[in-house]
Amino acid sequence: MGDDDLLAFRQQWKKELERTKEVKKQSSDGRPGLSGVDGGGSGRSGDAGGTGGEAAGLEAAEEPQYVSIAAGLLDGRSSPLLERIAEERTRRKRRCEGGGEQKCSGPRQRRRSSLIDQLIQDLNETNDIPFFDVELPYELALKIFQFLSKADLGRCAQVSKSWRMLAEDEVLWYRLCLEEGYQSGASVSDSPCWKSTLRDCYNTEKTVKYNWKNRVGSVSHLQYELGKVLCDVSSCDGLVIAGYTSGDIRLWDTLHWDSGALKAAHTIRDDFPPPHVSFVRVCETVASAVYENGCVDVWSTEVGLEPIHHYQHLQRVHALDLSIDGPVLATASGLEVRVDSPDDGGYWKSRCITQLSKPVDGVLVVPGKRVLPLVLAWAGESVSMLDSSWNEDEEEQNEGARLLHYVYGQPVTCLDVTACRAALGVKSCGWGMNDGGNKVKVYSLETRQPELSLGNSPGDFTCINLRDAPPHLLVCGNKDRRVRVFDLRTGTSVVSLYAHHLGVTTVQADDWKIVSGGGEGLVSVWEMRMGTKLWEMHNRHPVRHIRFNASTLVTANIPDEKNPRGACITDDDLTAHRRHRGVICYYDFSMNSSTQDHVLPICRSNYSETSGYNYNIGLAMPYDTLADPRSSGL
Repeated sequence: MGDDDLLAFRQQWKKELERTKEVKKQSSDGRPGLSGVDGGGSGRSGDAGGTGGEAAGLEAAEEPQYVSIAAGLLDGRSSPLLERIAEERTRRKRRCEGGGEQKCSGPRQRRRSSLIDQLIQDLNETNDIPFFDVELPYELALKIFQFLSKADLGRCAQVSKSWRMLAEDEVLWYRLCLEEGYQSGASVSDSPCWKSTLRDCYNTEKTVKYNWKNRVGSVSHLQYELGKVLCDVSSCDGLVIAGYTSGDIRLWDTLHWDSGALKAAHTIRDDFPPPHVSFVRVCETVASAVYENGCVDVWSTEVGLEPIHHYQHLQRVHALDLSIDGPVLATASGLEVRVDSPDDGGYWKSRCITQLSKPVDGVLVVPGKRVLPLVLAWAGESVSMLDSSWNEDEEEQNEGARLLHYVYGQPVTCLDVTACRAALGVKSCGWGMNDGGNKVKVYSLETRQPELSLGNSPGDFTCINLRDAPPHLLVCGNKDRRVRVFDLRTGTSVVSLYAHHLGVTTVQADDWKIVSGGGEGLVSVWEMRMGTKLWEMHNRHPVRHIRFNASTLVTANIPDEKNPRGACITDDDLTAHRRHRGVICYYDFSMNSSTQDHVLPICRSNYSETSGYNYNIGLAMPYDTLADPRSSGL
């Protein structure tokens, strides 16, 4: 039965092959039909051709398709696709030449077929090279690709091999690294694969941000027991300096975990008892300290422990500031403001000594590299700009000072400055309370004109951070227990947080978080977008210093009482009790505290590892346990 079906199938296949050959012969002769006489002849020729067609059909049926393709390639054909395209063009050309109706629609079909053929040829990259790769030089194509983002370069790398070479060029990814803020100052030859470097930097930043939010990292206490009570703390670029009531100055290098004592000048060493340290400041190259007797010492953080510059005020120093961009030192004592900096030869000298009309409350060096330093000093209700380059004959000048702000009866409580702006907190008293309460005034340093008036608070502004804040944002703290973030473009408050019940003492913010310190000793970390508290840490004494970067945080709790009583058994004890000293905390969020050697790997599994979920043993979060999906319980 099976043999009969196979024989019938072969006979039917032969008839279809003969019918196809007759149609092809008619189309080639240009005749739409056949007459009865010609039909017999054609039938005989079809029978004759049928025998050859039967042999060819049997041979083709016995061979697989890939064998026929390989045989065609051995015969010299470049590709079966090109052969099919050529046959299709020939068939359409003959069909268009056959009749008048087909001739009329021939150009449209030819145009359509040519576009399709062009598309097929463009997609066939094994035989044809795309226009972009042939006509454009590599350097010009690189210029075009440099405007693409990371996602666009990833998509272009999937087009072809040549596009992938362009999309993975080291120069493109090196520029993307610099634009993202990674590896600043590096050259193209510093990394063998900048794409991997950018990916590693992004993953590290993501991990550090997660550690910030979940308080994952290491905490170190920078202590010096013989220093007695902590007086002042400053930090910059991994350097932390602290001054104590014993007159000692300690400098820590947190990058290499090295510490040392900065020796005071000989005039201070001979005093007994030694004077307390009033203020300390540090930058990348120099460190400075002010003592209670008016002496000022400057050290180099790179060479030696002896002072490289020393001078003394006749009265007690009320303010000290050191520029972070260069070795520029400003001090204020009584009515006098003094600015010192080194010359081209490295020798320190006084640049400006100015007398103001009222006792100076504070000084700030304007950031930015200038030929001559620019300093802001505030005293009572006025804020002045000090620049030694101004002539004495200019108007509105008081012995080298230009007035920036003055409102009678409204003293300045705090101030911060950038290279082009100054923000100062103004306290409203008496009739000024009817004007809406205490405000933050923003001035332009170029025009010395007010730009914005922010806030409406019943409490005094205690701290302002404009220098470290994101662009167009200003963060400030107030005695009314709130931390506020203002948008300088609209002049409105975008974030208001109830932070510390004893008032805000210091604050700093970046693009997604706010870190604030209060008088009760709390250090709080907030998420700016949600306005929620992530975590907090508590120590004795008010928080007087906060400074953080991408992965580290330095906080200092400084006691108000410098001479505690009843803390020691005898008055001759060289140390003070721990609860009276104050504390300096250094947080490093780039380190994972859960990777100790005694913790099993299964207990340190994260969300990307399925082994932890299979066993449900000690995951990162207590609630992070998964029930068996095959169980009936919820």
